Amino acid sequence: MLLQQPCPCGSGATYDACCGRMHRGAVAAATAEELMRSRYAAYAVGDLDYVFRTWHPRTRPDDLAPDPGLTWTGLRVTDAGADWVEFVASFTRAGAPGELREHSRFERRAGRWMYVDGDVD
Repeated sequence: MLLQQPCPCGSGATYDACCGRMHRGAVAAATAEELMRSRYAAYAVGDLDYVFRTWHPRTRPDDLAPDPGLTWTGLRVTDAGADWVEFVASFTRAGAPGELREHSRFERRAGRWMYVDGDVD
């Protein structure tokens, strides 16, 4: 069962004790980095509703479609500030490995962190 598996965000905690709590709405992300990690985990477990809900309304797309050929395989945070995070997300697509490198920006809106946008390398 996913709840007791290691969290995809790489924290070392179980999914249920880590990002799962945010995905089910029990707690909100306390920092921009925590939100970024929870969004990565949401992509990894297929919870695109959470990804949509945590995307700033000013910049989010009209909808999100899953990519059935993509599997997220790891996350490494390389740097972070109060309202930004740089990370490398590993994946496989059609059996071939790849990486997404992004500098993400976040804002607090009504007391909650929201993803605004990011620069992808």
